[in-house]
Amino acid sequence: MRHGNPYPTGGDESHRASNVLWACRQLLVWGGLALIVYLAVGYRTLLLPSEPGRPVPLAAAASPLAVGSAIVNTQTYRANRQGHIVLEAAVNGTPVKFLLDTGATMVVLTVSDAAAAGIGRSSLSFTGRANTANGVIRTAPVTLREVRLGQFSAENVSAAVIENLETSLLGVSFLKRLQSYEMRDGVLTITW
Repeated sequence: MRHGNPYPTGGDESHRASNVLWACRQLLVWGGLALIVYLAVGYRTLLLPSEPGRPVPLAAAASPLAVGSAIVNTQTYRANRQGHIVLEAAVNGTPVKFLLDTGATMVVLTVSDAAAAGIGRSSLSFTGRANTANGVIRTAPVTLREVRLGQFSAENVSAAVIENLETSLLGVSFLKRLQSYEMRDGVLTITW
């Protein structure tokens, strides 16, 4: 009785090798397509235009980063065409449009934004003075119960209300509460 070789040779080996090559090619093609779809979905907002002052969706902004044992949150904002960072924050729960001003020592509100945030004109005492590029102006010092920018919130923020101001300013009395802030290539990055 003749026993056959359990491991056939010749044509069967080449057939097996071509099947393995075909499977590897299929794995590469489908794996590559899956990677492209994953990247397109995960980073789709980078391809879409962003409104100035709205968060710029970057990978770092999408989720908290773990540094050591601490969680670090990061958010980014893009400058407008004039190179200014204009963003919306909530003051005492009321939306307020701010111009970022790293040269302002504190948050500064217009009279109307202060009123919208629950600080009436009758409660303002214009006893302070500030030196500006336009000269000395009168200020009304106030303390804001809360200033919220995106997911970050600061309580009891020193601020001032100024008459004849067109846009409220987000100054250092709020920014110093962050872990860090950086302006680079028209993008503000805040970390808390």
